[in-house]
Amino acid sequence: MSAFETVIYEKQGNIGYITLSRPQALNAYNIQMRDELYQILEAIRDDSEVRVAVLKGAGEKAFCAGADLSEFLTAPSPVAAREARWARDIWGLFLSITKPFIAAVHGFVIGSGVEMALCCDIRLAAANARFCLPEVGLGIIPAAGGTQTLPRVVGKADALDMLLTGRWVDAEEALRMRLVTRVVPANDLLAAAAELAAKIQGYNPDAVSRVKQAVTRGLDLTLAQGLELEARLSGFTAPLL
Repeated sequence: MSAFETVIYEKQGNIGYITLSRPQALNAYNIQMRDELYQILEAIRDDSEVRVAVLKGAGEKAFCAGADLSEFLTAPSPVAAREARWARDIWGLFLSITKPFIAAVHGFVIGSGVEMALCCDIRLAAANARFCLPEVGLGIIPAAGGTQTLPRVVGKADALDMLLTGRWVDAEEALRMRLVTRVVPANDLLAAAAELAAKIQGYNPDAVSRVKQAVTRGLDLTLAQGLELEARLSGFTAPLL
């Protein structure tokens, strides 16, 4: 078990388990959590033993209730903000890792919680999960990639519906929108995520990584370019980093 205060990191064989652990604050994402999560993501990226990671939230009420606005809406100096952004681009790091991530979400999934789940490749939701992106009602916009990742997952219309209205979406509607991959009973969520992770980690890690690269990179290419990328990746030549 890790020695972090806001995030728990555990390795079980070839699977890394990340638990957002501020249950008293509904796992709200604060600056300390950002810094600890950044270190964990670096460790997962660099650890050849870890083949797949599962992201989940502690407690019964929430996966993540969004950013801790008492911290993130307190503006640092421009110099400090630039330095933090340069040193800890956590969302860029998250999206750059070629190992698969599984999000296991339950309860409240709000703001940054939705955005963290969108950084994952497969999203499992407990039947009690409820999703919301409330930023526009606070006079701000999502700051963790939500305006870009959400429409790529659910399409422009459903993304704008959520982003512009801040309305709540339950698990079944999230499944219809393809915001999540599967919905399971709350008591089965962690077991389902562990079973899926165990299946993926049993495959050739190079093949798994290259499938993820082919799909995620190919989305920003033309079909012809994507097919060329797939051909290069299928040759198992030097990794495309």
